[in-house]
Amino acid sequence: MEAILRLSVSLGLFLLMVSWEYFSPRRILKLSRQQRWPVNIGLALLNMAIIRITVGGIAYLAAIYALNNQWGLLNLIELPQWLDVVVTLLVLDVVIYFQHRLAHIWKPLWRLHQVHHTDIDFDVTTAVRFHPLEIIISLVIKVGVVVALGANPLAVIAFEIILNGSATFNHSNIKLPLKLDKILRWFIVTPDMHRIHHSCIRSERDSNYGFSISLWDRI
Repeated sequence: MEAILRLSVSLGLFLLMVSWEYFSPRRILKLSRQQRWPVNIGLALLNMAIIRITVGGIAYLAAIYALNNQWGLLNLIELPQWLDVVVTLLVLDVVIYFQHRLAHIWKPLWRLHQVHHTDIDFDVTTAVRFHPLEIIISLVIKVGVVVALGANPLAVIAFEIILNGSATFNHSNIKLPLKLDKILRWFIVTPDMHRIHHSCIRSERDSNYGFSISLWDRI
């Protein structure tokens, strides 16, 4: 059920962004979809197959296991469920943010993460262009944090949906009114904001690491 929910939301957002890109693109891309999409979508399908065959929805299962065994910080203290959810979302968000920064600093991780940055253009399929090993490393990190935190299981599902949805949105080649973009980027990462992170200039590439909320970069 958890996997079907995530897949349904992901596919729905992907189709929405693809349609938006088609009717209202932000930039004219250098290469056609036929030239780029087979590689990007092929990597996405490969990653999905590897995750399904190996670890599946392990982050959610780890949260259930931690809850049943009363492991992790949030399972040792009593908080309202809404606060459990908020804390889980914020902690997972900041952990993935710093994982992203580390991927730009540590050479072994950068060699994997570079697959994401070597896309010639920038559109919704760039969001799913990742080396399979980087996906697995990220999942292992998430599982460790989920267990140590005693993360709320529902919040873990929500985070996975937000993570995928945010990446789909902020990698898309959609045209947003500039005034709206300026307002949105105070709260969330917009495509124009994240596109800077995909610059060929290193000082620009090593900035704007956020994928969901823009808070961490501002701090």
